[in-house]
Amino acid sequence: MPNAFDLSGQTAIVTGANTGLGQGIAVALARAGAAIAAVGRSSMEETRSLVEESGAAFLEITADLGSLEPIGRIVAETLAWRGRIDALVNNAGIIRRADAIDFTEQDWDDVMNVNLKSAFFLSQAAARHMLSREGGGRIVNIASLLSFQGGIRIPSYTASKSGLAGLTRLLACEWAGKGVNVNAIAPGYFVTNNTEALRNDPDRSGQILARIPAGRWGEQDDIGGAAVFLCSPAAAYVHGIVLPVDGGWLAR
Repeated sequence: MPNAFDLSGQTAIVTGANTGLGQGIAVALARAGAAIAAVGRSSMEETRSLVEESGAAFLEITADLGSLEPIGRIVAETLAWRGRIDALVNNAGIIRRADAIDFTEQDWDDVMNVNLKSAFFLSQAAARHMLSREGGGRIVNIASLLSFQGGIRIPSYTASKSGLAGLTRLLACEWAGKGVNVNAIAPGYFVTNNTEALRNDPDRSGQILARIPAGRWGEQDDIGGAAVFLCSPAAAYVHGIVLPVDGGWLAR
């Protein structure tokens, strides 16, 4: 019986793959057999090393997803490299913190452009390829607990991640019958650059840990299994879900 989680021969694009969750996802997909086209603004040498250690092929694509300029280039470079795109993981994301009463238009636009606008248009560009070929493809959006909850002092982040959950469902409704699975992962509180301010605040960090049934912050290795599942044949009949990977946060 074939391994339903085997990604051998497949090619996956992972955005924001230079560090944090994106790096963890890229490495997990590589270990499952996928070639990785890693997209990021800064050096991805560490990610390259980890991916190539697993025996997978690696392509580095330097791009700033704060604008739509690199969207077509990301898809074109991946297709020129491997001739196929089997999976896209929209992980790139930024955050801005301020009280809602003081939040600026610039901070709103910066976050929405990366977290939501570019995710949609990159999904669109990748899906044009996936829909045109036999075998379809997988799109996985990295949502957030803030897709379910409000949070505080992060209005554009909450809006973008709530929007990404809705967009995941819409694209699933449109593309499920055409061979493209669209789903999302909602990470809880992980050790990433975006949570550094929270982890450095003893009071806030203590409050967060007190609510997580698992009793700890998530680590890179905790996210990869969910991504492999959603990109694999094992998830062939899974469409439009937002899967929490949160140490039990939403259960409490």
